[in-house]
Amino acid sequence: MPILDPILAQLLRVVPHHAVSRLTHRVARWESPRMQPLLRWFIRHYRLDMSEAAESEPVAYPSFNKLFTRALRADARPLQGDEFSIVSPADSRISALGTIETGQIFQAKGHTYTVTELLGGFADLARPFARGSFLTVYLSPRDYHRLHMPIAGRLTTMVHVPGRLFSVAPRIVAHTPRLYARNERVIAFFETAIGPVAMALIGAINVGSIETVWAGEITPPSRRHIRRIDYGNQEIRLDRGAEMGRFNLGSSVVLLLPEHPLHFDPALAPEKFIRFRQEVARIARV
Repeated sequence: MPILDPILAQLLRVVPHHAVSRLTHRVARWESPRMQPLLRWFIRHYRLDMSEAAESEPVAYPSFNKLFTRALRADARPLQGDEFSIVSPADSRISALGTIETGQIFQAKGHTYTVTELLGGFADLARPFARGSFLTVYLSPRDYHRLHMPIAGRLTTMVHVPGRLFSVAPRIVAHTPRLYARNERVIAFFETAIGPVAMALIGAINVGSIETVWAGEITPPSRRHIRRIDYGNQEIRLDRGAEMGRFNLGSSVVLLLPEHPLHFDPALAPEKFIRFRQEVARIARV
């Protein structure tokens, strides 16, 4: 009930986020035939479309985590658009999108946070996005949990920012100021045809871990200090639509685009469901 959402958000502030998530990490990876009834219930309850999965039978998944991170058939999500297209990074619902106003990103219900704090306090990394664009998406328990490139790019930097693990469910986001800038997160920066692009992978309670295809599992373990890793001397390139990471359970992604002429699809709006590799914006030809 909406009237209870502020109370729920307050209660979640005192939950031991990391302890709960460490337990989830262990349970989700427990491999046993005894998990099958629970997995089948989960598939029915959340109405997972297993016909899209590379392995459609529940018995192919020995653990919850294997089911959450299931691969899809190669033809399940055709890549839309062309070299001037930006595509969705995930099967997800839109939380917010638009222009970054003087370094401020809209969260929900009047809440904003800054690009600099989202990116771990690194002003040099934040500078290209001060007047850019953003797209924030939420992955629910029923969604495919692998993440894909919105545009082709070369990896330049990765930042891991320790923090809280508030739920990123929309009802909690609406009542938790600066949530995305307070939660633990992994941010990947890419050099692209339109300049720097960043993907902030936001941790959340019950998210067992965040992984990338180049570094493997990054969280857990939880660390106390921000880490910034330079990949400028490596040639790690990913094509538009290629897998770049995954959530082991669901969370949110904040996509940051630089100040560059582009236009979001006018049909996009908060709560709209989008699929990965679906065109969400067009780059203006300059």
